[in-house]
Amino acid sequence: RSRKQQDKRRQIFIEWSGWTFREISRYYRKLIKIKMKLKIYQVDAFTNTIFSGNPACVVPLEKWLPAELLLNIAKENAVAETAFFIKEKDTYHLRWFTPEVEMDLCGHATLAAAHVIASILVKSASEIIFETLSGKLNVQVNAEGYTLNFPSRKPIPSELPKEIKMALSIQPQKVYKDRDFMLVFKNEEEIKNLKIDRTYFDRINLGTGGVIATAKGSVSDFVSRFFTPQASILEDPVTGSAHCTLIPYWSEQLQKKTLSAVQLSERKGILNCEDLGDRVLISGNARTYLIGDIFIK
Repeated sequence: RSRKQQDKRRQIFIEWSGWTFREISRYYRKLIKIKMKLKIYQVDAFTNTIFSGNPACVVPLEKWLPAELLLNIAKENAVAETAFFIKEKDTYHLRWFTPEVEMDLCGHATLAAAHVIASILVKSASEIIFETLSGKLNVQVNAEGYTLNFPSRKPIPSELPKEIKMALSIQPQKVYKDRDFMLVFKNEEEIKNLKIDRTYFDRINLGTGGVIATAKGSVSDFVSRFFTPQASILEDPVTGSAHCTLIPYWSEQLQKKTLSAVQLSERKGILNCEDLGDRVLISGNARTYLIGDIFIK
């Protein structure tokens, strides 16, 4: 464009915005300093309505960024998990970060990533394949929602560490473990009333693991809650990966393959489950809460 055209466009912008020429110059200098802009989506997973279920952030990438930067983005997002993915031919390479660590498996952030792909980025997808630290994870997309095909993690009997025992307001009847400790309680009321004393709870570090509290449900087949010591978010609202352990246990206890589950956090989550032996199916829905941009200088 000619200098005259540029001056005219600048004058129109000044009149429209109410900014001075100096303010406009400062704004554009700031834009020039921005090295990277990333799209971000926040999704409420395992719910049909916003402000419930488990919020996760989803950040699509064109190439992998340093793990330290991914962790800093997850910290800044300040939700339980942030999912990052890169499209590779017909699959997506997916990674999950809490504000503290990179995770080996996350259910609600996988559901959130699938929701972003199927409802915003691709729309026509009926099956989404993710390559992850836990191997290949398939997500089926249909009118009812999303079905995650995850590895089964059947727990074995275990001893409860004293730090966890002292932190519990109610003691469990049984203790099991796989990645997470799974504590079985008498009934649903005990799960609702359970309180955690972080003075003791945060004395133990379980790495990528946590503590599942579960019992037979009064309406659903089983209920649960999930807690992580030394984490910025003590109670996870809805934990898909915990159901890799819950499903094989309750399937055996109740002698049924198809189960309904409710996670009794304040935000609450609803999951439909199926035991396939070495795999489990976890179904739920999701809602988009926000779409925005991340600016990294």
